[in-house]
Amino acid sequence: MRNIVFGAVLLSSAALAVPALAQTAPTPASPAAVAPVSAASVLSSNLIGLNVANAGNETIGEIKDLVLGTGNELTGIVVSVGGFLGLGEHYVVLDPSTVAVTYNETDKKWEARANATAEQLKAAPAFKYEGKWKS
Repeated sequence: MRNIVFGAVLLSSAALAVPALAQTAPTPASPAAVAPVSAASVLSSNLIGLNVANAGNETIGEIKDLVLGTGNELTGIVVSVGGFLGLGEHYVVLDPSTVAVTYNETDKKWEARANATAEQLKAAPAFKYEGKWKS
């Protein structure tokens, strides 16, 4: 019995002694700096969940995520199309230059517009939350 307990203690201590193999985060080239926020700026929290409409004022999707590329530039807007209560959703990534985001002063709300139909977006290549993009 003593050998079993000793063996268990030895194995558990050996498991704790193994170094953690974690990926190290890149170090920024310059120190952190405070960035200006202008009246024309938009916060991501204002965009996530925002419906996207087309010229016919039809809702064609909902903004789900933002894609930052190399250099931390906004390179894509993930939009969900179709589905009901999270079932059957199809995600596409739109080029930010093709989505007009404005603030409606009268209604006090953000608006997003894209020149497409829901059918066109459903037919577009799907983006999947897989690999490193999976939550």
